Amino acid sequence: MKPLTLLALAGLAGTAQSALLAADEHPPAPGIENIIVTASRGAETLTDTLAPVTVITRDDIERLQSQDLPDLLIGLPGVNFASNGGPGKSGSLFLRGTESDHVMVLIDGIKVGSATSGSTPLEQIPVDQIERIEIVRGPRSSLYGSEAIGGVIQIFTRRGSRHGQTASFAVGAGSRGNGRMEAGLRGGSGNTWYSLGASGRTTEGVDVRPSLGEPDHDGYRNLAGLLRAGHSFENGAEVSASLLHTEGHNLFDGRSQNQSETRNQVIGLSASLNPTTRWHARLGAGLGLDESDNFLDDVFVSQFDTRRDTLSWQNDLRLHPEHQLRVGLDYQNDRIDSTTAYAETERDNFGVFAVYQGSRGAHDLQLSLREDHNQQFGRNATGGASYGYRFANGLRAVATYGTAFKAPTFNELYFPNFGSPDLDPEDARHVEVSLTGSTAGYAWALNAFQTRIHDLIAFDADLGAPANIDRARIQGVEAQLGTAWQALKLQTYLTWLRPENDAAGADDGNTLPRRRPRSARLDADYEHRRFSAGLSLFGASRGYDNIANTTRLHGYATLNLRLGWRVLPRWLLQLEGRNVLDKDYETAATYATYGASVMATVRYTPSRS
Repeated sequence: MKPLTLLALAGLAGTAQSALLAADEHPPAPGIENIIVTASRGAETLTDTLAPVTVITRDDIERLQSQDLPDLLIGLPGVNFASNGGPGKSGSLFLRGTESDHVMVLIDGIKVGSATSGSTPLEQIPVDQIERIEIVRGPRSSLYGSEAIGGVIQIFTRRGSRHGQTASFAVGAGSRGNGRMEAGLRGGSGNTWYSLGASGRTTEGVDVRPSLGEPDHDGYRNLAGLLRAGHSFENGAEVSASLLHTEGHNLFDGRSQNQSETRNQVIGLSASLNPTTRWHARLGAGLGLDESDNFLDDVFVSQFDTRRDTLSWQNDLRLHPEHQLRVGLDYQNDRIDSTTAYAETERDNFGVFAVYQGSRGAHDLQLSLREDHNQQFGRNATGGASYGYRFANGLRAVATYGTAFKAPTFNELYFPNFGSPDLDPEDARHVEVSLTGSTAGYAWALNAFQTRIHDLIAFDADLGAPANIDRARIQGVEAQLGTAWQALKLQTYLTWLRPENDAAGADDGNTLPRRRPRSARLDADYEHRRFSAGLSLFGASRGYDNIANTTRLHGYATLNLRLGWRVLPRWLLQLEGRNVLDKDYETAATYATYGASVMATVRYTPSRS
């Protein structure tokens, strides 16, 4: 099936009499699941936020039967992935056409990622330990600082309830040596809650780079553990702690190294209190570890360990029932311990921010301002402004302007025989308009935006090193449409992008590497009593693997199918087929991707109310 055919199918789905209500831009039913916190660093409902936000719940994760985070996110508005060879292999997330290190990732409020590469290994984060994901598109440096040019993704791990105890269990097996397991115990009593979880995944993989002439299966396995607990006091104060630890073993093709052992760990501590009825204060501390040991034929080659310590102090002030002011301080320290000799191995960053949110009648306003002082790059000021207006017919219009920046990574600055210590931070300017509405059971959203990035860091072939040589201009439109009719639900997402090199020279106007100018996703699900069935259809247009646009990546489409049967109130049988048409495609040149596969899972879950 050609990608353009899939785009047409996704567009036609909007005319059907059944579709899944959009997860982010429609009036939701009341409940805690409709409260988000990432878009403004404070609690607000999906209908009140002025940012384009997509929310993925635990029910979505189990319904879609996704085995890893990239598979769960691919095709959502503005989301594109390039993988270096199947499950568990390193990949790049391009959010709205920006770089993979232009996306900030938080886990339970803690900023994570590698200080050397600047990106977060999403493929290592286990979906079985995730309760909820909030994806905020567009720059948020005025809230969070460096890296949030493309947006912010916050992952919330599974937590317990103060009412009783629940257990969960899942085990699955399938083709290509696929296996998975998950077990959890969550509960609480009175004002105390806790969550314990463990999960694992294994696959024999594929031959990652057939062109190297090393025919084999490059497998992957991952083990993860989660601990979370919290307590609320009678005076309204709360404390909580969390620990997420993952370990991965990866095989891949290469003559300098061909396997790696990875460890990722996130530890978070938080405390909040209400000094007055109009003042809510929160203190948070986090530790993030990103470590890897690399081998060639079982012989140690190199080590890259990074540590990130963070502290935050945030104060929410209710000036009026419809006016709030949020001010705070952030501190971050990055450190490197590596067998590779970096000229610098540590740096600090201090940030101070303020956010105002106000409403009056049909008018909504959000203003944000932040200044970061980086030990290496001095002061960087960013700001944002969003204005929304609600029309009487349910239509809502929002206009947004924002600025953002990103400090160069340690690899870009200091990696031997590669880095350029004279690099300047990247900065961006962003404008966006959006329309959302819900009419006759249909929910829809349309966002149009432009992002200009100056001093874009790119590899300069003449220098043989990264340099501030490029500018980029990214224009885009995102559309989504959904409704629900009886037991059948459909959801469509469409993304059009013009991610272009905007620098003078031979590459001016070329498509940025590994971006797909057009993509579409269609989710269809039917659920009746104990039976469920669904499909996900994704398609992407062609792109290019290099700046010169001489290495082409062909367009492709994939089809996933899923079945579920709740044989008993707490026992669920699931069957999933991925890429059932066995499409052969590449998201990164010369790197193979997974063919057709099937997975059967037995799942024990808390009983439904």
